[in-house]
Amino acid sequence: MEGLRFDFSGALARLVGEHGFRESEISAEENRMKEARESLLLRPPGFRNVIRSRGGVLEDIEKTADYIRSRFRNLVVLGIGGSALGPITVHQALGSDSPVKLTVADNIDPDTMDKILRLDPEATAYNVISKSGQTSETMAQFMAVAGMLRAKKLPLKEHIIATTDGEKGSLLEIARREGIKTFHIPQDLGGRFSELSPVGLLPAAACGIGIRKILEGALYFDEICMDESNPAMIYALLHVLGMKKGMNISVMMPYSDRLKYFSDWYAQLWAESLGKRNAKDGREIYCGQTPVKALGVTDQHSQVQLYAEGPFDKIITFIRVEGFGADPQIPREFGYVDDLAFLGGKTFKELLLSELSATRYALIKAGRPNIMITLDSITEFTVGALLYFFEMATAYAGEMLGINAYDQPGVEEGKRATFALMGKKGYEEKREQMREAEKTVPGFVMEYRL
Repeated sequence: MEGLRFDFSGALARLVGEHGFRESEISAEENRMKEARESLLLRPPGFRNVIRSRGGVLEDIEKTADYIRSRFRNLVVLGIGGSALGPITVHQALGSDSPVKLTVADNIDPDTMDKILRLDPEATAYNVISKSGQTSETMAQFMAVAGMLRAKKLPLKEHIIATTDGEKGSLLEIARREGIKTFHIPQDLGGRFSELSPVGLLPAAACGIGIRKILEGALYFDEICMDESNPAMIYALLHVLGMKKGMNISVMMPYSDRLKYFSDWYAQLWAESLGKRNAKDGREIYCGQTPVKALGVTDQHSQVQLYAEGPFDKIITFIRVEGFGADPQIPREFGYVDDLAFLGGKTFKELLLSELSATRYALIKAGRPNIMITLDSITEFTVGALLYFFEMATAYAGEMLGINAYDQPGVEEGKRATFALMGKKGYEEKREQMREAEKTVPGFVMEYRL
């Protein structure tokens, strides 16, 4: 079986009390939900279009993936943000039998970059991903890789695949001049929504993951999420209502190591999409929720104490997996220790799911709103469906909040400041502005050296 189940009962007041949501509150938002749905039907966001507008792109991706697998042992993805988190998430969930080793260079830490540059270049393909072609981190990585390949007398076009805008940008210009194979990112598709485009599909296909099944799951859930009442809409509404109640933290807690990085991917999707100063009409609203990543059962022993007895400022989403690929049995060892007898003969799945149920019970008893999403099993289909569900939930939340969920103006100032610090032409005035902001206050700087 390949399905998903959504249980919102744990967020309702009838289970968790005064900090939960009354069914009358939800019913009162019927018009808001209807308007959000109509807006998404009238103006489909780019991620809705990309799962349909394939042309010959899928065949091209699969052909390129075959080339990578036949020629190389390593695939390095050069990207940051959605260009990195999506491929990492899908590979962790589905890529255990990958015929090539995937490395995602999602940071510019000098020590990490040194290790990446030491990989055998003859056995390595590089997929550089930047829609604008001006992402400083990614383009610096690309320049380092290109310099290394040239020094080794290896042709760039045999080792590099570019994924970028199809009409403009520095990366597109370089790819054309160097004869580098290129996949295009649609104009209306932002990085954090791009996993179901060539951004995520090429690395997945190169690792032997069935990308057509991923898209099948996404398409299936596109139909579901446009119903008049659907789980993405309800998920979004509960979080929007929660923000009004002071629930400014959204916890994502999968109980599966294979889904571990879904929390990281969700964190960018939810934070960057919904954290906005201004509404579409220009009003200052300063909205958003802080996403927190957790992993069951690991973080039962680090975070659940806070969730159970700390401030009532969180909505917790559990992800449960019903069918695992394996389920080792716990042997009946140490029979002379009575306190361990209850474990013998059980399986690790039984223990894991019992701990999930127990944690949810404890949080309900403590009056903490929570949501349970259950996957029958982790497959290409269910992973595609789950990715798409969260993208749709984010889109619905954006509509309900009256914001643009697809831009990131707060990030741009930092980019401009980086350009100024690194000496990019045209940013001299910004550098002078930064000198004033960089002044320190005596007595509030402490420095120690041995």
